Amino acid sequence: MDEIITLDYGSGGKKTSRLIENMLLPAFSNSALEALGDGAILSGAEKLVFSTDSFVVSPLFFPGGDVGKLAVCGTVNDVSVCGGVPKYLSCAFVIEEGFETEKLARIVDSMSRAAKAAGVEIVTGDTKVVERGRGDGVYINTAGIGFLKYPGLSPRSIRPGDAVIVSGTVGDHGTAVMLARSGMMEGELRSDCTALNGLCEAILSSGAAVRVLRDPTRGGVATTLCEFVEGSALSIELEEEKIPVRDGVRAACGMLGLDPLYCANEGKLLCVVAAEGCGKVLDAMRATEEGKDAAVIGRVSQSYPGKVVMKTAFGGSRILQKLAGAQLPRIC
Repeated sequence: MDEIITLDYGSGGKKTSRLIENMLLPAFSNSALEALGDGAILSGAEKLVFSTDSFVVSPLFFPGGDVGKLAVCGTVNDVSVCGGVPKYLSCAFVIEEGFETEKLARIVDSMSRAAKAAGVEIVTGDTKVVERGRGDGVYINTAGIGFLKYPGLSPRSIRPGDAVIVSGTVGDHGTAVMLARSGMMEGELRSDCTALNGLCEAILSSGAAVRVLRDPTRGGVATTLCEFVEGSALSIELEEEKIPVRDGVRAACGMLGLDPLYCANEGKLLCVVAAEGCGKVLDAMRATEEGKDAAVIGRVSQSYPGKVVMKTAFGGSRILQKLAGAQLPRIC
């Protein structure tokens, strides 16, 4: 690791992995943490799913959402893709001195509406105010608790021949936030920020053998898929032409020098499912608003152990690696 923490360590890519593996895991080692899911599976009278996240997006308000909606949906989604039914959230605000009360009220109202839409309750919290110039407006931490309904979801369950599905167009959130930050093309692209617990329920109750679910936030689709197979004998083979990307996102990424596969998503998920159940899962996903654009984008093989390889639109192949550096800082 470097001598100082840089923005790269918050990118969700290679340096984030190093921070987790070299410092955090050795210090906090336990079986629940070592699974490295979006949430931890906890044993008790009933098994619980527990997740926490902090939200530092800039700007605080962007087309399709704001930091409050993002905080609720992000934590709901982390619990849901672990096979849990999210029930309760905590909320902690770190507010900068001088932050406008009207803006805080808008954020709180957005959180309230997002929680009601997702069927969860915000049941505890905390508020701190820091000196002017030390808080960048407001930061929010949320933790979520739910009951485990669908156990066994893990990249370790993936098998050769499995289908890889994405629930819709990729790169919407990261591109929308970047454009809102820069002031370019404002309003033409919107974040996909939404709660996915209904979509997860539809997938997991379909009767198919679902191996793993994950919402590809920081680091995007490419980094998440790399995490599925790294260090294993398996590979994922993608077909570029089957990956849904909005024309506006593609154009904006080309202008900004970004890759949609590495841009954050806040209302999409990746699903790996046994090939024989692929049709059931697609039907279940497409019957929901959140999954209406679901598509099979690849399959699991053993051709390139530990790697994600994409067949490009030009007929060549490209190895996808984890995000290196901070392609798009402050997006969640």
